[in-house]
Order: sequence, then structure tokens, then C-alpha cells
Amino acid sequence: DFLTEAEKKRVRDGTAVILTGKLQEADRQNGNGREYPVDILRREIDKYQGTVNDRRAMGELDHPDSSVVNLQNVSHLVTEIWWDGNSVMGKIEILPTPAGDILKSLVGAGVKMGISSRALGSVKNQQGRTIVEPDLQLICFDMVSEPSTPDAFMLREHKEIFSKQDKINNLLDDILKK
Repeated sequence: DFLTEAEKKRVRDGTAVILTGKLQEADRQNGNGREYPVDILRREIDKYQGTVNDRRAMGELDHPDSSVVNLQNVSHLVTEIWWDGNSVMGKIEILPTPAGDILKSLVGAGVKMGISSRALGSVKNQQGRTIVEPDLQLICFDMVSEPSTPDAFMLREHKEIFSKQDKINNLLDDILKK
């Protein structure tokens, strides 16, 4: 279970839309033909963890051409990030911004949303493979229609998925409010 009790309550009462899924993957060729070596990606995710902890890990709806996150286009906030084998996993919360409202509407309509890292750096060709170099600088994770990382789709944490105990607690909360 990826959600805290507070997040579950916010999802249940409709004040939060939270998505979880794979953000990036190391040592595997992506749809853009690039491979991110695990040591380089791990270094960048470790650095990015500070941004996540500071609640500054914002992303945009679609990849812009800029290397700067434009606050006018922010749609979501990465609230957690962790490793599962060579996969970087994450949890995002959709923000109440104009771009976030669009994202929330798409998710609400059942659109399968992808996520993709935005970064600066160079690549080298090595034995027919395109390898990301150590100068990689991770900027953010943006929501996209077609992610380059295989299976990097974010899934909605629905209020219907809660356990029997969660449902009992929700009913008790409703009774106590009356």
C-alpha cells in the first residue's frame, strides 16, 4: 500500500488525486534509444530526493523545450521517490493549477498517463548503444502521453481500493460528523 492514512483520507473525501508508478529505469534502452547507467541515475535520484523532501519536485503537463520548470505550467508534485530493483518508482499528487486541472480531468476520464524525466546532459555511442554520460542533470518528471521509459505509466490510487477496515473507519467518521 503506497498511501499514508492521511493521503487515503484525502483521496476518499475527494480533496486529492494521487498517482503512483514507474518514473524511470536504469540499464535498459528506452524509447528514445538511451540507456541510463544505474550509478549515474542513482546519483541523480539521490540529489532529487532533497527536492522531493522540500516539496519542490514539480513537473509540467507535457515536455517543454526549456530546462526550467515554468510555474505557470506546473501540474503535479512528486511526493515520494524510491527504487525497486532498477526501476525508479514514485508517487505524485495532482495540484490545483490550470495544468493540474487538465491532468485531473484526463485521469478522471480514464486516460492512461505517462511520465518522463526531463534532464540535461550528453550521451555517447558505445557498441551501437546510446549511453547517458556522467554529466546528466535531472530536472524533473513531466506528465506525457507517450513515455520513453517502458511501462512508465502512472496509476490512480482510487478511493474504492481501500480495505474493509478503511471502509469501517470511513463509515464511523461519517456517523460521528452527524
